[in-house]
Amino acid sequence: MTAVHTDAESVADAILAAVGKTVVLGLPLGLGKANHIANALFSRAAADPTIGLTIFTALTLEKPRGGSDLERRFMDPVVERLFGDWPELAYAKALRGGGLPSNIEVNEFFFLAGRWMNNPVAQQSYISANYTHAARYLAERGVNVVAQLVARRGERYSLGSNPDTVLDLRTLGAKFVFAGEISDEMPFMPGDAELPETAFDHVLDGPRFTLFAPPRMPIDSCEYAIGLQAARLVLDGGTLQIGIGEEGDAVAKALILRQHENARFRDAVARLGGPVPAQEGLAPFAQGLYGISEMFVDGFLQLMDAGILKREVDGALLHAAFFLGPRSFYARLREMEPETLAKLRMTAVSFTNELYGDQDAKTRARVKARFVNSALMATLLGALVSDGLEDGRVISGVGGQHNFVTQAFALPDARSIVSIKATRRASGKVQSNIRFNYGHVTIPRHERDIIVSEYGIADLRGKPDAAVVAAMLAIADSRFQDELLRAKDAGKIAEAYEIPREFRDNTPDRIARALAPLDLPPYPFGTDFTAVEQRLLVALETLKNATPLTLARLLLKGGPRDAEALHRMGLDRLTNLSERLAARLLNGALRSG
Repeated sequence: MTAVHTDAESVADAILAAVGKTVVLGLPLGLGKANHIANALFSRAAADPTIGLTIFTALTLEKPRGGSDLERRFMDPVVERLFGDWPELAYAKALRGGGLPSNIEVNEFFFLAGRWMNNPVAQQSYISANYTHAARYLAERGVNVVAQLVARRGERYSLGSNPDTVLDLRTLGAKFVFAGEISDEMPFMPGDAELPETAFDHVLDGPRFTLFAPPRMPIDSCEYAIGLQAARLVLDGGTLQIGIGEEGDAVAKALILRQHENARFRDAVARLGGPVPAQEGLAPFAQGLYGISEMFVDGFLQLMDAGILKREVDGALLHAAFFLGPRSFYARLREMEPETLAKLRMTAVSFTNELYGDQDAKTRARVKARFVNSALMATLLGALVSDGLEDGRVISGVGGQHNFVTQAFALPDARSIVSIKATRRASGKVQSNIRFNYGHVTIPRHERDIIVSEYGIADLRGKPDAAVVAAMLAIADSRFQDELLRAKDAGKIAEAYEIPREFRDNTPDRIARALAPLDLPPYPFGTDFTAVEQRLLVALETLKNATPLTLARLLLKGGPRDAEALHRMGLDRLTNLSERLAARLLNGALRSG
């Protein structure tokens, strides 16, 4: 019999009565965590040192917080508006504050990008794992409780956003107390994600709360250039995987541009220039695409609306393992016609990220697959740095990236496409993201395939090292190309080699000039930010990247005060010197934008 509870404390009582004082708690990654149940178990263990609580999870979500005073002034109202009463996770708060009790351990295999980089306890407890191996590791650790956020429809339940690991745990034969927490906002996803009430030992039908819903962020010219370059590599009648973030949104927008404004798309590609790929798709989609992705991103809905995601495999347009997105994304899924929703299938991560199980059928389905992901850095020899730094600190995790790279090599006509921004700004200085070498890699050079920057496409598969170095130099920022030519010192490219002239103007100004006539919108799929917040985001980014000299110039910038923006930031009534300086800097940044 499934026990239905109205408060999380009684669920925690029942779990401890069933498993005793050693709790190995599995929480789905991201959105799927049953936060109230997790917090109740954490509270019990924090109060009773004889209880041993191990939490195994990934992608612990936290409400965003600004680092500086200006960022907090911007973020606090946004967080209140968008995240409302979403319950914070007690273990994350304890980890953040350095107060995690000694009888509680938190192991994650994927971090929210950058959030735990300077937290020694989180870094030391990190488990490096492919996404598809997480269920196996959890079973081996002796998981005895799983707590998951679910949707309910009558006597049926849906794992909603996260059937990713629970289905694999069940396949592995793991025995655990299964506790579900009902969310009215969680979309009821049918198919593999749907379970009878009897699948659960306990169900919490308790407090109602807002789902965690990160807003869409603006797409800049660099990200649009990457999206347009990547969109040239997607073939009609093929298969598509795209990841989260602005670059994924840019790919989706570029594909829609290719479908519905083809002349404009071709013009954009021509303006951007860069190396021309051997296999290129520029025409609109007639057969369309089928989606296979560990993460169901909002971009897939946009592609479906645009008539691009329309190639069905066994009645499905998309198979995915988890989702996370803005409020409008969840609402769309909740309100979708059942016939359409049935074509968007949530399933186990072992299905989406691997070929084993039914390799012949998957190979037939995943024709002309293009797996589009992103990395932080790349080396001249084609290795990729996606999850951490050379000092060992983890930024995010491997996740499914290696799975998709190996799929691209296992399938007969697939490619792995990994995007990198050619540069980044650190400590006020511009640095190249293409390095001669780096002390940590996520994807080794022997699995190099296609790397895309805003400056073009480097097709590396099966190429000798000298050709790989030349291809990477062609998509590097020109401010760093001469330094990177030290590959000659290592004998990796001919001493007489010169970078072709057409690749010697790889600069942000050239990208901005190339895309300016296209007038591409920063929020192509809408946004939760108000008009004044959109302007403020640009200004805050300007301040974040400003050198001391630039800050001085912004302070001296005159002109009328932006009353609306300053009011939104609580800087319209200045009470001290600090506020006056902040208001003047912000006003200067707004004017310069």
